[in-house]
Amino acid sequence: MSQENVEKIRGLFEPWSGKNLHAWGDAWGSGEVDLSLLDPEVEYEDTILPDHVGETYRGVEGVARAMKRWVEPFQALTIELERVVGEGERVVSIHRVQGRAEHTGIEFESTVAYTWEFTNGHVTRFRSYWDAQEALGAAGIEE
Repeated sequence: MSQENVEKIRGLFEPWSGKNLHAWGDAWGSGEVDLSLLDPEVEYEDTILPDHVGETYRGVEGVARAMKRWVEPFQALTIELERVVGEGERVVSIHRVQGRAEHTGIEFESTVAYTWEFTNGHVTRFRSYWDAQEALGAAGIEE
């Protein structure tokens, strides 16, 4: 089951790798992105953006709303999937993110990671992290 879950996460991100995430945020909201991977009661916790910290988004609609909010402060934002690792029902995706802020024009590049928890082949919970090692530790995964 572990490899299947790894491939599911790859399939979610690879079509959007290197593309401006504004289109991805819009696609999540419009139904263009296949969200059948997500359990209807999925929970997403964003710990990256300051105005999202401590907020949990619930359900597929909540996740779509979070994705749209995630890209709002940026003029340009791209994400490259670096790798997906995991065991059983928990996997971690690690990404390289590049962006330019909308109002200041400040550019940045960083690594972000997500922990993904699966139940019966669907994502029931995921969480973002600035630090890949922290995400791996939270998921109980050693590299």
